Amino acid sequence: MFATTVREFVEAEVRDRAQVLDETEAYPEDLYRTMAQLGLFGITVPAEMGGVGADAVSYAIVMEELARGYASVADQCGLVELVSSLLAAHGTPEQRKRYLEPLVRFERKCAYAITEPEAGSDVAGIQTRAVRTANGWRLDGGKIWIHNAPVADFAMVLARTDPAAGKRGMSIFIVDADRPGYVIGPKEHKMGQRASQVGALTFDGIELPADALLGEEGKGFHMMMSVLDKGRIGIASLAVGLLQAALEASVDYARTRQQFGKPIGEFQAVQWMIADMAKSLHAGRLMVRDAAARLDAGQRATMHCSMAKCFAADAAVEHVANAVQIHGGIGFIRGIEVERLFRDAKITQIYEGTNQIQRMIIARNIMQ
Repeated sequence: MFATTVREFVEAEVRDRAQVLDETEAYPEDLYRTMAQLGLFGITVPAEMGGVGADAVSYAIVMEELARGYASVADQCGLVELVSSLLAAHGTPEQRKRYLEPLVRFERKCAYAITEPEAGSDVAGIQTRAVRTANGWRLDGGKIWIHNAPVADFAMVLARTDPAAGKRGMSIFIVDADRPGYVIGPKEHKMGQRASQVGALTFDGIELPADALLGEEGKGFHMMMSVLDKGRIGIASLAVGLLQAALEASVDYARTRQQFGKPIGEFQAVQWMIADMAKSLHAGRLMVRDAAARLDAGQRATMHCSMAKCFAADAAVEHVANAVQIHGGIGFIRGIEVERLFRDAKITQIYEGTNQIQRMIIARNIMQ
């Protein structure tokens, strides 16, 4: 049902707009309102909290189908899933009412503010600081490359509350964008996924009430890590969707493009590229669904989520490049689908933990 619903939406609303969104870097609020109406935000959030109440396998399916249409649209789904999962698991009833329910209805927009200039893969290196005051907290610091920063109504901010406690000294705060001292930096202009709004946030002595704290003080790092497995399922699924789109485009082109008096799909060199693409697509999809099923079963799935993310992202980059090769010179021209897919694929090896970090996680789990 999810696959059919999302595919129909993508075919009717997304695919024909992907190129224009890529060129203009526009934020398609109308698409996101429709997605909210279709139940494509907060997919694993319990229904009594305003979500869909589905499982991680369903989330993987939704992300794949959305990415097949346009990766930036899938990325918005993934962002809302992470933030809504944190709110559902750790928010107070008041926080859920104020932030979670309007978030999944797309009445409020969120940002997930972790990365800093000196804290990318090394999350423990964050310097943003929250200090207790008589009325709550004072927040100072800055974040970079934050998804939705230019458009968000509120941000989930990871900050250091006890510098001496290391990872146990971090907390998450819900920060409204209209608070004095909340400064939105310029929007970044990216190589790919260009309709995803990314920018910097600066927190200049923001005064926060006590109830801006999400969950317990000092638990922020562990709360954040608790949703990373789901986040990696999302990016792995997005990569699979990109690869699906590249395969479809390559097969269509190979059937119609004529060289030396016959379709190029009759040449073994092209056939082998398509065969390898199909193999990796199938393997990546199975790895993602297996990891998601493990999450749904309550099993420890960190290694499997890292494997799925690492494999699917590497496969997307490799084989979308081959899709460009199959298209030849026209594949290198702006406005051709595989050229955009090629640019959109690269970031999947970087965000939600670089693929080098994923290999470290996999090896650590095997060797322990």
